[in-house]
Amino acid sequence: MASTEHEMASTEHDPTVNGEATRQRSIGELTRAVSKDAADLVRAEIDLAKQEVSWKMKQSAVGGGLLAVAAVLVVTAVGALTATAILALATAIDAWLAALIVTVVLLLIAAVLAMVGAGRLRAASPPVPVETAESAKEDLQWLKRQTSERR
Repeated sequence: MASTEHEMASTEHDPTVNGEATRQRSIGELTRAVSKDAADLVRAEIDLAKQEVSWKMKQSAVGGGLLAVAAVLVVTAVGALTATAILALATAIDAWLAALIVTVVLLLIAAVLAMVGAGRLRAASPPVPVETAESAKEDLQWLKRQTSERR
């Protein structure tokens, strides 16, 4: 039993455990290893982000193309609807008068939409975050007061 205790005590200081050489790494080696691993991790995250952005851009391009085709079809449908309205009115009045009435109605709708849109654009102008800029100015003034009080 004494020899077993002696063997156990000697393995605590032995550089080999279970026949494998162990080596204590210096702080510098550990720091380099952590730095390398962190850099590898950052590179991997950047590559993943690039792949994700690329995939999303492709999806956006497909979505944009589909929306463009849909817009063309809507314009075509509005033209067909206009023709339908003119033909329907032409059964009761002369065709030229039906076409004139439909044209005036469409121009009135366009004018109302243009006025509403222009009003919304004016409300959003200028396209800078005015409230945030004011808040930032207030924060800057507060910070200046704090630093001048400490002097």
